[in-house]
Amino acid sequence: MLSTMDWGNLLKQAVDVGVALLSQADEQPARPAPENHGGVRTAPTADRSREIVYAPEPDGAADPGEIVWTWVPFEEDASQGKDRPLLVVGRGGGDLLGLMLSSRHRRDGDPDWVGIGAGEWDREGRESFIRLDRVLEVGEHDIRREGAVLDKPRFDKVAHELRTRYGWH
Repeated sequence: MLSTMDWGNLLKQAVDVGVALLSQADEQPARPAPENHGGVRTAPTADRSREIVYAPEPDGAADPGEIVWTWVPFEEDASQGKDRPLLVVGRGGGDLLGLMLSSRHRRDGDPDWVGIGAGEWDREGRESFIRLDRVLEVGEHDIRREGAVLDKPRFDKVAHELRTRYGWH
C-alpha cells in the first residue's frame, strides 16, 4: 500500500509529465501530410484578397471567425509540416481561407504578425499571434477539429489589418 507521501510524489510526477507533453505541443516534429489530405495551398495574402467574414456557427463545421486545427506545410519544404491552429477569415471557391496562429513570443512586434491575446484554443493560456502575410486555403474536409470562436472585437482587429494592408473587403 502506498503512503500519503508516495501518492504525493506519484501525483507530482504525473503532473510534471503532463506539463512537459503540453509544452511540446507547439514544437512537435515535422511530418508528412496525413493520408487522404487534400492539401493546403498557401499564397501571399494580397494575392488572395477576398471578402472577410465573421460568421461562427456552433454546428461542428468550420466557419469564419473560428480557430480550427489542420496540417500546415512548412514554407521551406511543403512535403513536411505539422498540425497548426488557423483563424478562418473567409471562403475562396470551395475552400476555407485561414491565417496561421503561433504562440511564440518572438512574433510580438513583427509587422507580419498581429497579437490577439490568449484564448481557449491554447491549453496553456499563452498569448497568440496571427500571421497576416500568408493565407492558407484549406478544404473543409481537411480540418482536423474546431478549437474555439474568436470574439468579434479581436476578429475585427485582424479584419482591419487585412483590409488596410492587403486590400481585403
